[in-house]
Amino acid sequence: MLYYLLYALHGQFSFFNVFRYITLRTIYSTLTALLITFLLGPYVVRLLTKYQIGQYIREDGPKSHYSKEGTPTMGGVLILFAIVVSTLSWADLANGYVWLVLLVTLCFGGIGFLDDYLMLIKKKNKGLSARSKFVLQIAIALVPAVFLYLNFRYNTRLNIPFFKTLTPDLYWGYILLALFIIVGTSNAVNLTDGLDGLAIGPATIAFGTFLLLSYLSGHAKIASYLQIPFVPGTGELSVFCGAMVGAGMGFLWFNSYPAQVFMGDVGSLSLGAALGTVAVITKNEILLVIVGGIFLIEALSVIFQVGYFKITHGKRIFRMAPLHHHFELKGWPEPKIIVRFWIIAVILSLISLSTLKLR
Repeated sequence: MLYYLLYALHGQFSFFNVFRYITLRTIYSTLTALLITFLLGPYVVRLLTKYQIGQYIREDGPKSHYSKEGTPTMGGVLILFAIVVSTLSWADLANGYVWLVLLVTLCFGGIGFLDDYLMLIKKKNKGLSARSKFVLQIAIALVPAVFLYLNFRYNTRLNIPFFKTLTPDLYWGYILLALFIIVGTSNAVNLTDGLDGLAIGPATIAFGTFLLLSYLSGHAKIASYLQIPFVPGTGELSVFCGAMVGAGMGFLWFNSYPAQVFMGDVGSLSLGAALGTVAVITKNEILLVIVGGIFLIEALSVIFQVGYFKITHGKRIFRMAPLHHHFELKGWPEPKIIVRFWIIAVILSLISLSTLKLR
């Protein structure tokens, strides 16, 4: 909206012509989201505390977490508000991809909100059933999956890093792949959200990476030079990713150890779904495995732990899953685990960007 208001003045004042550039609008989208979370953060924390919207700790979790019982949760609402306002302010709203990502983000946020709300009513760490949550996620993820499949400007080829000529066409199977990525990433981020700032840190780093990837894939000349898929219109997703980065940094101010507020499922499920959707739209489906490596490792640790437990009738691979709990039980201080995971996230981001030249 601000984009339209300011750019409309370029006829009278040439200076306002700068607002047509995605790069400038991405910067302002980031700063706007950051400012919103900074300004509204203290108010949201007080409001959640006033209405006793606190976190319930799982009974079988690490004992060190019992002290976090009652910490305000559902702070993801603040993240979503900042993202929506910033994106609507600075993005080109004629771009369908922008609306598609916003729709997925808000709908998954709605699932998370319902899950968090039911936990408050039941007064324990259990909201929606796993089956209900999964069905809702699949139903929502079908929207972008089918939309992209039916979009004549969009191809269903799978692009594999390091192999520029290997691009198998999945045809209708692309719908299944998109579903798997969006739902899988959403739940992977949700599983990672177990320590103060553990999920929002890597998520912010990942969105910063996709900010650049979105811009590159939406620029015909640069995409051709780098030999990456050119997807017309995806450059505007840089503005959305910028909003994600700004909101993530702002929320981390209050979510860093010791956390004043948790994002809850309303935040983690929506962030993961948004990340997966952006990866699919920009044709970086496989690259997401590297960029979101932290989330993948956390999810796999749970899958392997449960599978091994059932096969061996009670034996475990890790002391506790997800993986961050394993290190907690080994005696690692919580801040050390968090920062080390952040460092790994940065390394994975750099590796993923290096693939732009290694094709």
